[in-house]
Amino acid sequence: MRKENLLIELGTEELPPKALKTLATSFAENIHAGLTNAELSFEAIEWFAAPRRLAVLVKKLDATQQDKTVEKRGPAVSAAFDEKGEPTKAALGWARGNGIEISDAERLVTEKGEWLLYKAHQAGQSINALLEGILTQALSKLPIPKPMRWGHHTTQFIRPVHTLCVLFGSEVIEAKALGLSSDNKVNGHRFHGEQGVTVAHADEYLATLEKQHVIADFKQRTLLVRQELEKNAAQLGLKPDFDELLLEEIASLVEWPVVLTASFDTSFLQVPKEALIYTMKDDQKYVPLLHEDGELSNQFLFVSNIQSRDPIQVISGNEKVIRPRLADAEFFFNSDKKHSLASRLNSLDSVLFQKQLGTLKDKSQRIATLSSYIAQQINADAALAYRAGELAKADLMTNMVMEFPDVQGVMGKYYALHDGESEEVANALYDQYLPRFAGDDLPAHPVSASVALADKIDTLVGIFGIGQLPKGDKDPFALRRAAIGLLRIISELKLPLDLEDLVGKAIEIYAEKITNEDCHQQVVDFVLGRFNALLQDQGISIDVIQAVSARRPTQPTDFVARIQAVSTFKALDAAEALAAANKRVANILAKQHVETGVKVESALLTESAEQTLYHELESARTELNMAIEQQDYTTVLTRLAQLRESIDAFFDNVMVMTDDNAVRDNRLALLLMLRELFMVTADISLLAKN
Repeated sequence: MRKENLLIELGTEELPPKALKTLATSFAENIHAGLTNAELSFEAIEWFAAPRRLAVLVKKLDATQQDKTVEKRGPAVSAAFDEKGEPTKAALGWARGNGIEISDAERLVTEKGEWLLYKAHQAGQSINALLEGILTQALSKLPIPKPMRWGHHTTQFIRPVHTLCVLFGSEVIEAKALGLSSDNKVNGHRFHGEQGVTVAHADEYLATLEKQHVIADFKQRTLLVRQELEKNAAQLGLKPDFDELLLEEIASLVEWPVVLTASFDTSFLQVPKEALIYTMKDDQKYVPLLHEDGELSNQFLFVSNIQSRDPIQVISGNEKVIRPRLADAEFFFNSDKKHSLASRLNSLDSVLFQKQLGTLKDKSQRIATLSSYIAQQINADAALAYRAGELAKADLMTNMVMEFPDVQGVMGKYYALHDGESEEVANALYDQYLPRFAGDDLPAHPVSASVALADKIDTLVGIFGIGQLPKGDKDPFALRRAAIGLLRIISELKLPLDLEDLVGKAIEIYAEKITNEDCHQQVVDFVLGRFNALLQDQGISIDVIQAVSARRPTQPTDFVARIQAVSTFKALDAAEALAAANKRVANILAKQHVETGVKVESALLTESAEQTLYHELESARTELNMAIEQQDYTTVLTRLAQLRESIDAFFDNVMVMTDDNAVRDNRLALLLMLRELFMVTADISLLAKN
């Protein structure tokens, strides 16, 4: 069967840069699904994307579907013929619908009866016949929140569409989409290229566009931008400051990237670098340059979409663009410093945190009180924690943060230092938002940790307290992120804090504002649920997490200690047998409804195997008291693993469910003693086989 590479390119006006990659990958996925559903075989699909185009290249696509035999079942034989053996109306109608005579029908015999059957030969359709439907469906499923119309067209798309190139090898496949008819034409670069350039073959797509100053391969273009940024920065002895999101956004803005260096007046460096970096990155998509010590340089890089004959003019233009933005930041910074953060506290009363939970000033007071309480628990300075909590949201009322929201906390730190606040308080104003994303830094100081925890707990308890729990993917107050941040701070900084206590204190501070009676348990369960997800992301197996979760430890550091211990225990040779024994014990105790607190009577232990197990359990319990108090669960489980032979011997030689009620109850009490000792750390019975 003939196989060729299929090219589909949609030529558009400039596409939204933040949506470009998503649109391209979605387009490829939709084409993939359409071809698969049409039962057209192919090797692979590549996607391409540039500001003015979306494209896919399907490798080694079959020209037609495979022929196939389709079985069409008719009525049951009992209903297909009357008493005289003549075909009924139902049978005749079925035969006529399939274009056959009743005599042409076969019989399908199953355990449930016999039916008429027609095996129809169905010829495969060509890609020419199928593609338009596949393309139309793929385009209709693109994630376009706000489609637009253009010109006299009634069709809608994310941006106006000008070309539709569809090539199967060198053959143009006729198709219509978005008001266009397909051909083999594409548009080159808006300034350096030609319009209506012919692509002779699907395989020549990238090369044809490169001659027209378009690098259509998104991944190649992104890599080129990265390399050029790093090269230019290295030549200046500086380091480029960009992340993957900024890099991809820049690559989505240009078809022919040219990296240039510009600069701004050094006087602007008196402004906090974070504000300058924010406006360069977010507003202009420029790449700031940093010195080795992390300080900001007055030079920066930008990526142009043209190869200018006079790059000085391009550089000058960009320097003129950035200057007023930096001047705004400078003005805001200088004007903000005329008023202290403390003087802005009353203005927080004019901003709602949440209608039922009060204003930002109310939230600040709650954070201050809770920060002070947490500080006492972790031996931090409670007075400084209270002060930091009180000022935590004050910078939201500054001109700088109102103009550049992403520098909240950052500016709080600078303004606090300017006001003469202690360094611990100033750092806490920045650290309160940490961690902001997976892998982000944690608060570096105990006072900072106190405020960061208080802020997150206050939000969690408040929103749960009025019954607005996150549902599905809707989480407007970022409660999941708050919970994960809370867990990371406590567990990774090894803070002696209990979720039950923290949530209870927050509820007490909120007082009558909490209307949800189940708030306490719901918040703790919600946070612990995020712990499970966090641990899975760290590679902890689900059965280990379930074994520990069964004990519901509410101290995050204790939870982690148990996880580490159970993970170590699971690797032991005895683990599988002991897990199975624990499961057996749990089943026996559950069936017999044995209550906790039942004591073992040593006088009733008549078999040597049960006597040995009892004495070893008593010995282990005595030895492990200190380890349990110190949350040294690895030692606990390692010591219990030494009981394997005694446990095996007990089950091999002792009949638990004996007819003697007293002996039976005593043996059940012995199993309960065994179960409780293992359950100190986790429910070992939940561990899966290795």
